[in-house]
Amino acid sequence: MIEYKSREVFKQLIYIITISMAVIGVLFIPQIIFSRVKLSKTNEQKQSIEIAKTELVSKESLIASKKVTSRNGEDIRKSSKISEDEKASKIEKDDNKNLVDNKEDNKAETKKEDKKSDASKNENKKAKSESKKSEKQETKQKETKKESSKDVAKTESKKTEKKNEVKKEEKTDTIKKYEESKKEDSKQNDSKKKEKSSEENTKKTTEKNDSSKEETTTNKENKKSTTKTVSISKVKISKSMNLTKRTGLSRKDFIKLMSGVRADTSGFFEKNAGKIYDLCEKYSINEIFFCGLISAESGWNIASNHRRTHNYISLMRNGKLISYGSVNEGLEVAAQKLHYNYLTPGGKFYHGKTLAGVKTCFCPSSSWVGLVYGRMRQIL
Repeated sequence: MIEYKSREVFKQLIYIITISMAVIGVLFIPQIIFSRVKLSKTNEQKQSIEIAKTELVSKESLIASKKVTSRNGEDIRKSSKISEDEKASKIEKDDNKNLVDNKEDNKAETKKEDKKSDASKNENKKAKSESKKSEKQETKQKETKKESSKDVAKTESKKTEKKNEVKKEEKTDTIKKYEESKKEDSKQNDSKKKEKSSEENTKKTTEKNDSSKEETTTNKENKKSTTKTVSISKVKISKSMNLTKRTGLSRKDFIKLMSGVRADTSGFFEKNAGKIYDLCEKYSINEIFFCGLISAESGWNIASNHRRTHNYISLMRNGKLISYGSVNEGLEVAAQKLHYNYLTPGGKFYHGKTLAGVKTCFCPSSSWVGLVYGRMRQIL
């Protein structure tokens, strides 16, 4: 009896344990299922969970074994459903991941293609820039060639102009000589006609001959006076002096005078003193004035632009110094221009044979006369 009671007690304990386990399962398993269902967000699963809850509540009064078996089957089914839901969610997650990965791959490919297109664009830009640079260089070369050809043409035109000017001056000299020879021929013809005239005019002719003799004697005396030389100490200058009147110095004395000028730091005037003397004698220019003008325009040291162009008295064309081929040519043209344009009556810029007269067109600056005269005084 005791063993039978113990067995019944044992059975009751097992029954109680099974019932408590069933109660615990009934209480907690639906909550787990409900939370899982919420995640899946489907109405059908919610309805199945509610039906399961109602079935569990109605079957609490049944036998524990039947409950256990039925509940175990339901648990197995629910677990299978849960596993299927998890698989479906995993599959969705995997699909989403694959979609994200595909999107990222597509983005990476598009970025690569963009980079390739950018690189090709940059290469095209570089090629275009290089082609533009080459075109610019070619255009620059063409322009430099054109400029060089223009410069050559300008130099040639300048040379031709110089030659034409020299030819014109030579023509004017020949015309003057021809006119003078004509005047002399006409005088001789007049004298012959006068000799053939009647006796009534003999007195007049004799008087004219006497006057002509007197003129020839005066001319001879003047020639003798001009041929006479003057010492360096007797040379005089002034602001109102006649610039066509020579100093009277001999060639040797003038070279000696210029060799002693302290202001001539470059030695230009000492080297070219003989040439300057000959030009002043040829074109009737005062030697001291000619040297003073050169030093006033080019400086005692002869500035680089005047030295390069051999233009010593600032003769201009189109706002630039005219360039000459040599020192001799530059000095020759300077003397010619002064004689024919500034110091000869009827010249282009003639306003008198003084410094003030030359200043009128040569250099209207108010200080020009003082500058040139100051340089002339430095020589003496």
